[in-house]
Amino acid sequence: MMKRYPTALTIAGSDSGGCAGIQADLKTFSALGVFGASVITSITAQNTCEVRNVEVLSPRLVESQLRAVMEDITVDAVKTGMLPSAEIIEVVTGVLAEYGVPVIVDPVMVATSGARLTAASIADTFLSRLDRFSLITPNIPEAETLAGREIKSVDDMSAAAAVLLDRGCQAVLIKGGHLTASESTDILFRQGQSPVAFTSRNVDTKNLHGTGCTLSSAIAGYMALGNDLETAVSKAKDYITAAIVAGSQVKTGHGCGPVDHFFSPEPLKIIEL
Repeated sequence: MMKRYPTALTIAGSDSGGCAGIQADLKTFSALGVFGASVITSITAQNTCEVRNVEVLSPRLVESQLRAVMEDITVDAVKTGMLPSAEIIEVVTGVLAEYGVPVIVDPVMVATSGARLTAASIADTFLSRLDRFSLITPNIPEAETLAGREIKSVDDMSAAAAVLLDRGCQAVLIKGGHLTASESTDILFRQGQSPVAFTSRNVDTKNLHGTGCTLSSAIAGYMALGNDLETAVSKAKDYITAAIVAGSQVKTGHGCGPVDHFFSPEPLKIIEL
């Protein structure tokens, strides 16, 4: 009997430094034992210190890549990262709606270095498509932008999540790493269910480039392996925490280095057809 690999698709920008974006996503999928496919939305010239240039691909080329993958390969989960224009968001959500696959959205707007990667106006397009996503994973600044309110506490996180859920979002994982220096609490909010908190200690390291990409792609990877959303988030939180710890003593470049995506690689798994 023929078999196939559990498969996740990343739709994101390319990071020439290899710390974030498509490169981080594919490394994460491989480390979790998941086959990875990719659709590139933009090309960035960046390293561990800075983003030097960003060139956005045409919506037509993005759609062509996406349809080429979806029409040939069975995709079990999708992760989106840098969707740099309203037109690309519309193309991606429109095509994915035809397939009913879980979609994990990391609403990438600003790089670790502080450089803005997308136009501020695309927040409105994100908000109009919230019902299309299985989960969005904003950090505090991104959640503030999307919800239109300041977040200084866990109560503020809940209030912001309520705004997004009211707008049609199925689930939102607000990452609380910006709130305290000692620990990071991410909270999963879902329609009609009690919030679930995932807490880990913060690691004293500057090697945090690509953590948001890695967490969201790990969630997609674990969902591709058959886990439900809450279990996938829990496992992904453990994975990113261990990857940060493992990469904290490794020097890559002269700025903010990456986590260790391969700290605990697993063999590629197969699924009975």
